[in-house]
Amino acid sequence: MHCSDASNSKVIRLDSRKPAWTPSTEEPPTERRQRFPKIIAITSGKGGVGKTNIVANLGYTLRRFGKKVLIFDADLGLGNLDVLLGLTPRYNLSHVVRGEKQLAEVVVTGPGGIRILPAASGIQDLTALTMEERQRVFGQLEAYIQDFDIMLIDTAAGISSNVLYFNINADEILLVATPEPTSITDAYAMMKVLSVKYGTDHFKLLVNAAATDQEAEEVYRQLNLVADRFLNISMEYYGCILTDEQVRKGVRRQKAVTEMAPLSKASRNFAALARKIAAAPHSARSGRMRQWNMTELP
Repeated sequence: MHCSDASNSKVIRLDSRKPAWTPSTEEPPTERRQRFPKIIAITSGKGGVGKTNIVANLGYTLRRFGKKVLIFDADLGLGNLDVLLGLTPRYNLSHVVRGEKQLAEVVVTGPGGIRILPAASGIQDLTALTMEERQRVFGQLEAYIQDFDIMLIDTAAGISSNVLYFNINADEILLVATPEPTSITDAYAMMKVLSVKYGTDHFKLLVNAAATDQEAEEVYRQLNLVADRFLNISMEYYGCILTDEQVRKGVRRQKAVTEMAPLSKASRNFAALARKIAAAPHSARSGRMRQWNMTELP
């Protein structure tokens, strides 16, 4: 199992169940409009693991595969997805909260045609929003996302109420960790909180900045060992992004590495990851977004 080999990449599972349905390459437009997109929270216990870079490149690659992608920069107050991609949005989520703009007016277009909802400035916590403000944002979001196949939520790091809120309202959680011991420890802490307090029982692990495939698999082994022993969850190994100097160059140039160097090691890893996500069955619960307005924050 190698991150660098997209054609032979597999998923390590705690159970051996196989999906009962494999989607076709293209759904009828009418069917897409009748259901919500797949909502994936990309999250991490520790900051500085490259999560936002992963979101940007994954979104770009999924778009190349023909998926309509919306990225929600949910790192409220400290979002930097726009900076990473060299964008300068005139408006952001705070203008929607205040009722000054409609959500569709603040969304910007990124590389490859991905759509991005920029993070708010001056909003530190969703708990500070009134119910009216919360309904304004998520009511508009519910209507807007029905035109998309996939929404990626770039959460902040850690276990704040905002981070937990977006994770428990997503269809899938893609947990990002690096081989650093502190990152592994914090990834376990994230799973523990979501499992024990909110009943989340399934996680997908992506290892970033791994020197080799074997190093990435060792991170999974360590996390799986403690999770299997102390938590009632299942965890899938969803691959890794190998260390690649092209990624650093892309950050300095404010470009996604998948756009700047599509044949690089990292870009091939992102292609393998995007194929898994695109091929996985959509398991969204009916009316998921309608719950966002009324769900109590952790």
